Amino acid sequence: MQPDPKELGAPAGSGLTLNLQPELVTRPPGASGVPDSGVPDSKDARVHIHHGESGEGSSSRRCRVGSHGHSRSQPQGQGRSRTQRRSASETELDPPEADPDSEPNSSLSELRCLIRWLQKSFPFLIILCAKLVLQHILGLAVGVGLYTTFLHVNKSVQTQVFLQDRRSRLRCVWLLLFLSASSLLLYYTFRSETLHNCLVFLGPTVEPLGFWEVLWAVGITNIVIKFLFMGIKCLILLLPFSLVTYRVQGRCLMLTEELGQVHQAMAPVPVWFRYLVTYQEVDGTPGLTLGILLALLYLILKLLGFYGQWTSLLKTVGIFLKGEHTGTAATRSQCGDAGDVCPICQGEFREPRALLCQHIFCDECIALWFNREKSCPLCRTVITEKVYKWRDGATSSHLQIY
Repeated sequence: MQPDPKELGAPAGSGLTLNLQPELVTRPPGASGVPDSGVPDSKDARVHIHHGESGEGSSSRRCRVGSHGHSRSQPQGQGRSRTQRRSASETELDPPEADPDSEPNSSLSELRCLIRWLQKSFPFLIILCAKLVLQHILGLAVGVGLYTTFLHVNKSVQTQVFLQDRRSRLRCVWLLLFLSASSLLLYYTFRSETLHNCLVFLGPTVEPLGFWEVLWAVGITNIVIKFLFMGIKCLILLLPFSLVTYRVQGRCLMLTEELGQVHQAMAPVPVWFRYLVTYQEVDGTPGLTLGILLALLYLILKLLGFYGQWTSLLKTVGIFLKGEHTGTAATRSQCGDAGDVCPICQGEFREPRALLCQHIFCDECIALWFNREKSCPLCRTVITEKVYKWRDGATSSHLQIY
């Protein structure tokens, strides 16, 4: 608000005008407490002396008003920019809110770090594996050769059992000789270590009896025991088919495999017991006490495992002694209604058996089917609760190393 010159006592048109114009300049928001050279701290009273006519005074006043407005707008803009910078800095200092998806992202980052570590460490791991292979090249070569022999003979025995009366006895003799020669050659090569003692539950003369030596002796013994019982299966196949029917042969093969698995489970016990008791890093009474405790714990675990194997062996012995038939003998009328053709072998019925679902099959054909299945081949009705495996001459490929 501009005071009238007349009220101030100055004559109009004198050319000299004294204008006392108080201007109130307020500090822009957000700038309290911070001194600024461009913004006054309090109210300012500014005195303007105008020369000239009143028209010129009015025009100059308009110019000054514009200039004052510009001078006031500039500090306000600077204050707004400082406020924005302060809010941005406060936003940066505030902790980020918890993201529910941050945990999967951290897991992925850890996985990426692990993959990168493996990529960087892969050459070093290859070097270590190569060194380990070179140190045990002989043992690894013997183990791979024996296991390859086992797979070949196991497949051949199953094939001869499947052929039934068409099996080749010459092939069975060759398999028996091959298994015997492989076992004898192995024990002759390592005769100084007396690995054959493990077959009769004695310890080998391997010095020092460290972890790798125990693993080597137990693994070789396990494969040789498989060879031994596969040789017994070859002897069963050499018996004439007229004397040993397919069902009797299947029960003999099943009992042989169960006995072989029990032998494989018992053979490593003396070797591991000796290793746990005698081989320890701590000498004296503390080391011996710890070894005895570990050996006793090992024996407890083995006894629990033997309990399950003993139960299975008793069931197998019961089946071997009593025999086991699936279904009932089929009559001629039932065979005629079925077309006198076995659905499995597509030949005439031989000792036909009728299942619970009234489907008829050859006795040997359905016995071979139930070696791997529990249900009827045609309607899938469950006939038996348990699959009596190992009647097809198969040998378990599981390595019992403890």
